[in-house]
Amino acid sequence: MEIEYLISILEKRLKNPLPGKEAHFQMAPTPVDMRRFDPKLPENHRKSGVLILFYPEEGKAYFPLIKRPDYPGVHGGQIALPGGKMEELDEDLIQTALREAEEEIGVSRSQVRVIGQMSPLFIPTSNFLVNPVVGFVLEKPQMKPEEKEVQRIIETPVSRIFASEFRRRKILELGSGIKLDTPYFEIDGEMVWGATAMILSELIHLLAEE
Repeated sequence: MEIEYLISILEKRLKNPLPGKEAHFQMAPTPVDMRRFDPKLPENHRKSGVLILFYPEEGKAYFPLIKRPDYPGVHGGQIALPGGKMEELDEDLIQTALREAEEEIGVSRSQVRVIGQMSPLFIPTSNFLVNPVVGFVLEKPQMKPEEKEVQRIIETPVSRIFASEFRRRKILELGSGIKLDTPYFEIDGEMVWGATAMILSELIHLLAEE
């Protein structure tokens, strides 16, 4: 998909009602943790912003994913979108996403043109409400992983998340005997699942409508 066409679609679709829960469900591990979709969130929930950053590569649209380093915690070693928690000095969640992306992959926030935001998604295990921000740059940026927070950057063609051969399922065995039937995207040898896959599912819905 060419980036100019992709941007034109998203500029239009992000002004309309979003699929949200319908799209998220399609890539949600089962049994589904319905706390994700409870309109009443915990009072102590934390806000975060992630950035879906589109850029051109040989005329096609790409976006970066990152692999977190292995560390104690629910998200260690997982594939994610650049982003993190909202800080007191952030004006809003758009600024959170831009700041975190600049810190984690080295793309200056001043270069990014923001199109809009997708549906927020609550992650019960970490108590974060994740707000996906959509933006683009017109030239491929020079990206550099922040050593402490990013193990590697995965440059991902948008076409990859539409291809059926890269959609898989497996049983994930977590602690305390928990087993999840988990849909995921296989991208560059990595398993993209959970909240990141659910956010990408909404992106697919938005683009597929065209």
